[in-house]
Amino acid sequence: MKLSGAEAVRYFAKPDPARAGLLIFGADPMRVALRRQQVIKALIGPEGEAEMRLTRMAAGDLRRDPATLLDALKAQAFFPGPRAVFVEDATETTAPALKEALADWQPGDAVLVVAAGNQTAKSALKKLFDDARNAVCIGLYDDPPGREEIEGLLTAAGLRDVGREGMAAVMALARDLDPGDFRQTVEKIGLYKWGDATPLTGNEVAALAPATIEAEVDDLVAAVAEGQSSAIGPLIQRLAGQGTNAVTICIGAMRYFRSLHKASCDPAGVSAGIAKTGGYRPRHEAMAQQAGDWGTRKLEQALAELVDTDLTLRSAGQRAPAMAVMERALIRVAMIKHRR
Repeated sequence: MKLSGAEAVRYFAKPDPARAGLLIFGADPMRVALRRQQVIKALIGPEGEAEMRLTRMAAGDLRRDPATLLDALKAQAFFPGPRAVFVEDATETTAPALKEALADWQPGDAVLVVAAGNQTAKSALKKLFDDARNAVCIGLYDDPPGREEIEGLLTAAGLRDVGREGMAAVMALARDLDPGDFRQTVEKIGLYKWGDATPLTGNEVAALAPATIEAEVDDLVAAVAEGQSSAIGPLIQRLAGQGTNAVTICIGAMRYFRSLHKASCDPAGVSAGIAKTGGYRPRHEAMAQQAGDWGTRKLEQALAELVDTDLTLRSAGQRAPAMAVMERALIRVAMIKHRR
């Protein structure tokens, strides 16, 4: 039986022990690993592995000796409680052994949890679990987690009072981070808010979010938009030390100033225009203020400077150090704000 969306999320949190098995597959090994950890913990409890109620098997071992899977499913553990058998890195070549195991499974046997990489629609492994009446098949894709899943992670981290602004920031963060980083960030936010009864805010989420190259480029460009020319040099040096190139910074600057320009031209007002930019933007209020301070004319001058710099950086005849060219351009852009 195939599950997807909210049904799949609920099944991961509360799997049916009366079903013989579950196949979790996907192109991202981290997503698959997080989900199989979650479902195994839900099946056998937090102490299940310590009590030897979990058996791990490699797919290669199954191909050499398929009977070991049946033995593992029917073996009795030393400690009482539900049991699980986990098969890692399954492929189509393991499908015959898995098919036999599902056919012979009886109530009281261990639940079979299988993890695999990406599967095509015609994959024998996927088709086996799709068609089996006593098994579940769940594919994991690159879609960001939905609201229900995010709320579950927040609750598990002890965050029960999440303000509207805080939830919007967390959902935006979920779109920007990979699953492992997002889960760790939610846990970090939970520790930060431990004992704090006030609602989670967007500023708190922004302060605790992991720094990414894109975020640090935005920090640099925000300093330019504030007209803080003295801050540009140190920020450029830090990004250069992380391996960021000048073209990446220029693209980030053009994206940021285009957002400000678009907002300054919005008939509904600057704040409404900034809100339409989307993405993870905890700086909406600051950006709205910047767009208003600059005005359309100065923003157009800034964009012209950045476009010229982008062309210079990409020119075959460019000989000056790229970071130096970028730094000078950003200082010139920052000075535009102070013109009358």
